Amino acid sequence: MPALPSCLLEPLWDQFAALLPARGECAGDHPLGCHRRRIADRTVFEHVVLALVHGSGYERVSTPGRSDRTIRRHVEQWAEPGTSEKVHAPALEAYDRMIGLAPSGISVDGCITKAPSGGDKAGRSPVDRGRQGLKRSVASDACGVPLGIVSDGADRHDPPLLGPTPDAAKEQVGAMPETVNVNLDRGYDSAGSRALTAESGFTAEIARKGVPAPIQAAKRWVVERTHSWMNDYGKLRHCTDTSGMVVDFHLYLAATFVTLHMLIRRSTSRYRSNGRPTTRRLK
Repeated sequence: MPALPSCLLEPLWDQFAALLPARGECAGDHPLGCHRRRIADRTVFEHVVLALVHGSGYERVSTPGRSDRTIRRHVEQWAEPGTSEKVHAPALEAYDRMIGLAPSGISVDGCITKAPSGGDKAGRSPVDRGRQGLKRSVASDACGVPLGIVSDGADRHDPPLLGPTPDAAKEQVGAMPETVNVNLDRGYDSAGSRALTAESGFTAEIARKGVPAPIQAAKRWVVERTHSWMNDYGKLRHCTDTSGMVVDFHLYLAATFVTLHMLIRRSTSRYRSNGRPTTRRLK
C-alpha cells in the first residue's frame, strides 16, 4: 500500500525525475570492475517518501535489494544540489496559475520538533527538558501555502530567523508584490523584529504582549495550520538525520506535498465538471 495517494506522488515524481542527472543502467565505477545494475531512482524515491511519512529509520523501510545504505546515499546525493527546493518552486507556480497565491499577506511562525540524534540543525530544546530539538521557521501566504522554510537549532529564538524566512519565500516565489504585510505573533514583539521586516521592505503586523492571543489571531492562524499539516509527516516530528542539507531536503519535500494537497483540494470544486462526484477525498 503506498504511503501517499498517486495524485500526490505521481506529479511530484515527474518534476523530481526531471531534475536528476542521467545515469546508465549499470554502475561503471565499481572497485572490482563489476557491472552491477543500479537501483531505479523511482524505487528509492518511494522508500524515501515512506520514511518521510512514517518517520521510520531507513533500515526499517529497506527491502531486499534496497538497503538502508542505498537509500541514505541517494538522499545525500539528492540533497546536495537542493533538489527539493527546486521541485517546490514548480508546485508553487502551478498553484499560482490555477488557484492564485496571496503573497501580499505573509504569516511567519516557528515550530520546535524532536531531533534525538543531534546534528547540524539541532540544539537544546527549551520545551523538552533540554533534549536535542529542531526549529523550523515557515513563511506562508494568506491561505497557508508554505512559501519558504528556514531550519535551525531549537535553542534559537524566533526573531533572528525572521530575516532569512521571508528571503527564502522570495527565492521560491520570485517577484513579490510591492506591498507585503508580515503577520507575526507576540513572540516577535520587539524592535529587532520590526527592523528586520523593514530591511526586507515589508510592513509588520505584530501581536502585542499582554493581549489575549485569540483576539489577534485572525490572520496568522494559517501558518499554524500549515505547521500542523507538516507535522503529519513523521520525519519532521522526529528527525534522526544529522546533515543540515538532508533536514532541509525533507522539509521542502513535505512542503511540496502540502502545496500539492492544497492545490488538489481547492481545484476540485473550482474546476469540477458537472458529471464528476462531489467527494473531496483524494483518490
